[in-house]
Amino acid sequence: MADEWNVNRAELAQTYDASQIQVLEGLEAVRKRPGMYIGSTSGEGLHHLVWEIVDNSIDEAMAGFADNIQVIINPENSITVIDDGRGIPVDIQEKTGRPAVETVFTVLHAGGKFGSGGYKVSGGLHGVGSSVVNALSTYLEVHVHKNGKIYGQRYEKGAVVTDLKILGDTDRHGTTVTFLPDPEIFTETTVFDFEKLSARIRELAFLNRGLNISIEDRRKDEPEKREYHYEGGIKSYVQYLNQNKDALYPEPIYLEDEQDGISVEVALQHTDGFHTNLMSFANNIHTYEGGMHESGFKTALTRIVNDYARRNNLLKENDENLSGEDVREGLTVVLSIKHPDPQFEGQTKTKLGNSEVRTITDRLFSARFETFLLENPSIGRKIVDKGLLAAKARIAAKRAREVTRKKSGLEISNLPGKLADCSSRDPEKSELFIVEGDSAGGSAKQGRSRQFQAILPIRGKILNVEKASIDRILANQEIRSLFTAMGTGFGEEFDVEKARYHKLIIMTDADVDGAHIRTLLLTLFYRYMRPVVEAGFCYIAQPPLYQVKQGKKEVYLDSDEELREYLKQIPESPKPSVQRYKGLGEMDAEQLWETTMNPENRRLLQVTVDDAIEADKVMTMLMGEKVEPRREFIEGNAQYVENIDT
Repeated sequence: MADEWNVNRAELAQTYDASQIQVLEGLEAVRKRPGMYIGSTSGEGLHHLVWEIVDNSIDEAMAGFADNIQVIINPENSITVIDDGRGIPVDIQEKTGRPAVETVFTVLHAGGKFGSGGYKVSGGLHGVGSSVVNALSTYLEVHVHKNGKIYGQRYEKGAVVTDLKILGDTDRHGTTVTFLPDPEIFTETTVFDFEKLSARIRELAFLNRGLNISIEDRRKDEPEKREYHYEGGIKSYVQYLNQNKDALYPEPIYLEDEQDGISVEVALQHTDGFHTNLMSFANNIHTYEGGMHESGFKTALTRIVNDYARRNNLLKENDENLSGEDVREGLTVVLSIKHPDPQFEGQTKTKLGNSEVRTITDRLFSARFETFLLENPSIGRKIVDKGLLAAKARIAAKRAREVTRKKSGLEISNLPGKLADCSSRDPEKSELFIVEGDSAGGSAKQGRSRQFQAILPIRGKILNVEKASIDRILANQEIRSLFTAMGTGFGEEFDVEKARYHKLIIMTDADVDGAHIRTLLLTLFYRYMRPVVEAGFCYIAQPPLYQVKQGKKEVYLDSDEELREYLKQIPESPKPSVQRYKGLGEMDAEQLWETTMNPENRRLLQVTVDDAIEADKVMTMLMGEKVEPRREFIEGNAQYVENIDT
């Protein structure tokens, strides 16, 4: 066998020549490896196509040439983007000898974003976007309104189908692009999510003050259209984010400045809550992982607030400085920078890497914010007082943590006594079920697979962390047990890489109390274990509501409607017996395993955060202090609830 392998290897070595090197022409490379250009070919990658075309229109708006952008989802699930910018150039491009618009859509790294002639700042993939969208579409059509004429061209799977033609006369200017994603590339889905697109379009309207941008869904019998326009820009954004919260001062603080061609905009407002909501952007791109602009802002904010507190004798000589966490508690911030040459770390562009941005953001924000506090001493006092309260809670929480570690700890080496752990030490294979009460906990412990399933019973309803300070949260035994079992740590020490289980499964009863406990746990996960949710580790078990027995046959059903339909379909004899499960504790261990815990049969809902802005707003509305927004939500949505257990 070894001799045969050596012979084959020798033959391969001899035949490995230039003929085996594959050269992909034009846009073939994009179709061959689409993930390299748009991240993935899942729903996420599908929606990314829209942003690449919209970004081109936004660039026209940022350059001062466009005021209106329309996004339309057509009945066939194609997308049309219309702007009133200058229109893509239609004259002959010198290097290619073809019209410039054709070059933009058929040649990688071609566009007005290179050099200094096209745009001062831009988002998108820097000239890659338009051609990538073209390559990954069944067809793409572009119409350019320019010089009193309408120019049109069509492409299919990246290839030119028709030459650029004059289609008629026009009295407007701008570009219209329509494309249909290729199902050969996007095998998972080619259906666009209206809500997902709307959320990003709303965000773009906030980030580009004065821009009119709309989205219309024409797939419905009655088309739905949403229009966005914010004269206040990111200041309006902060007001939008805080609309269900109690702000410490009525108007968000808005500061802007520019240096070396880099503009910095900051809008911020403190609330009486406990959570920080810092959203940063670079050239309209949401930098989820932060970067140098965030670092500069955080450093400056902490330093200026402490300096102000010292100068006004709000911090005494022997007092410790307020920490960054203290100063940012309850703070909502939108930070937006525009940079002529942004450097993003990673292909997904979620972290800004330009080192000079940290210094410039720090310097510009510091100067403006210091002046603001001097001119608005009452607001300055409220910001410092909020930080002092946060510092007291932080110190109390630190003491509680130290005491807890000595007694039972947040340490993995000393797991909570009520945790029935699994034997596996491989986090990817291990599951932690959080169950409601000792009764269900007993059935779950008996029915589980001890090899990879751990059980943690919780007693009653845990603390609502939306309304609690950090010291109260860490004083709660149930929450401490959960953090200890997960092994991730807490607060600044939190590390998702240390998670002992890669499936964290909430398994509660299918009644009102169970739903409430589930909501409280989800609030905890979102506010204090969000990396676990973002990593896709969080799930909700779906236990059945009914068991129907007929002879030896057993069937489990999930709703009243399913039960009615099933009973219509089966014979009347022998008479079926129907059992309704009010709680997991009513199932024996075997039933619980078979219906809810067995990986082969169970159904789990994965918890995801598609729209972090809306998630934050809804969490505040449902779990926060204000009653009125919650009442309005319940009244507005009660019509959609078919059955409420009482």
